[in-house]
Amino acid sequence: MKQILIVIGLLTSSFVYGQESHSNDFLNEIKKYDLSDLWTLKEIHFEFEGDTSVFDRPEPLGYIGNNFQRFYIHFVSIIQNRSNKLEYFVYGKTRVKNNICSFQGLIKVKHCETSDESYTNTKQGLVAGEYEFFEDASQEGTGSIKGKFYTYFYIDTSNKIRYDALDIVADGYDNNQFEGTWTSYNSNTSKKCNWGDYRIPDSQELDCGTGEFMVDDKYVKNGWTSFALARSYNSTDSNVVEAKKAEEQKWWLEK
Repeated sequence: MKQILIVIGLLTSSFVYGQESHSNDFLNEIKKYDLSDLWTLKEIHFEFEGDTSVFDRPEPLGYIGNNFQRFYIHFVSIIQNRSNKLEYFVYGKTRVKNNICSFQGLIKVKHCETSDESYTNTKQGLVAGEYEFFEDASQEGTGSIKGKFYTYFYIDTSNKIRYDALDIVADGYDNNQFEGTWTSYNSNTSKKCNWGDYRIPDSQELDCGTGEFMVDDKYVKNGWTSFALARSYNSTDSNVVEAKKAEEQKWWLEK
């Protein structure tokens, strides 16, 4: 299984295959690609032994604060800066409880590398960098969010950049890991605010799952009730049905 060791503060990483680690600086080359789809794609293409499966990409999982209150974020649109190919303009929505806020901001790619060894015929890689988002100050309970991120990708045989789901069936799989802080405009107080695909960075005791993300029972009440219920095998229970509907809600389309 592919393992990647990342020191976010230094924006460095190593790709590990078997006994040795080899990587190549790819920062200049990544300017030739538009990365926006890595953060906004709706469907994941999983390729295995010549077969391709397509399924919906789940919404990111996130939390805010020391009590691991559930935090929702959705990138509505991301556009590459024509003047600086390592920058991306971002527009999206955040949600905490029933409070939905719009935001704008910037993703900056600071580091990129690819592996020169792989068990596939693709070039696998990672981008890492910084982001800063500003929620609309005219809305309630707003602030700014800033931090660091990393994202896995691969370049296929037709030289197209793809969201890396090659190891999606492996225990502990994650992608698009964003780790930072939210700071209130009014009080200037800050809270840890992290999110990601399939897992959450630095989720500590919130995540009690081994193979996949699972919420520890003591934090379910902090916005995670529908998430926990939706994973029940009792598909006919009315509470489970409602929970699944809640998890599938496109809340970012609400005014």
